[in-house]
Amino acid sequence: MLTKSQIKLITSLKQKKFRNQHQLFVVEGIKVVQEFLNSDYELEAIFAVDDHYSQYNQKFTLVDSKELAKLSGFNTPNKVVATFKTPSPLAVNWSSLVVALDGINDPGNLGTIIRLCDWFGIEDLVCSKDTVDCYNPKVVQASMGSHTRVNITYVDLEKTLPTVSKCIGTFIDGVSIYDQTLPKTAVIVLGNEANGISEDVENLINIRLSIPRFGKLKQTESLNVANAAAIVLSEFKRNLTET
Repeated sequence: MLTKSQIKLITSLKQKKFRNQHQLFVVEGIKVVQEFLNSDYELEAIFAVDDHYSQYNQKFTLVDSKELAKLSGFNTPNKVVATFKTPSPLAVNWSSLVVALDGINDPGNLGTIIRLCDWFGIEDLVCSKDTVDCYNPKVVQASMGSHTRVNITYVDLEKTLPTVSKCIGTFIDGVSIYDQTLPKTAVIVLGNEANGISEDVENLINIRLSIPRFGKLKQTESLNVANAAAIVLSEFKRNLTET
């Protein structure tokens, strides 16, 4: 039976301060919950409208659709809501290709970038302290379970990036990414949706790349950061297959 304290706890996890306080986050939907159940993430509790998850014993609570709606952040709840413990991040492998995010605000963008990292085999995603929380429910939903295959770490970029030999940033005035021989090992920095890479982080960039505009008028101001991430990662991986 669903209790008031369970409802209060799970709904509070929509806010970062309570996620940090309880070291828990919420996952919703059959596919995404299963991704986390199949991973090293530790299940705290699971609530579902059928007994499919009854093997989780004391961690499982059978609820009806009205009770599930009280827990869900969706207008139309998707059969199961679970909470997982927030893991400690692993050490970053700086000898591989790493993506760094500087001040990303939009949960959907972060979730999509996590999913892109998973797709393109990027194992480490490094985020500035002011980047949106990766366990925000909207981020978790947008990543569709890719949290389980990408190590996400929050760091002070200004202190961390100087220790890296190759720092690559994306800029409107950079050299075309299509004209470069791209390195196998580097940190690719992507900036804030509205303001791009911050000035302090920009000063740490070794190579400035751009995605050229091909339209006749070339009046489009910028690309969405998640779209830019897809293009940049695709080009880095294509370059690796050709060298």
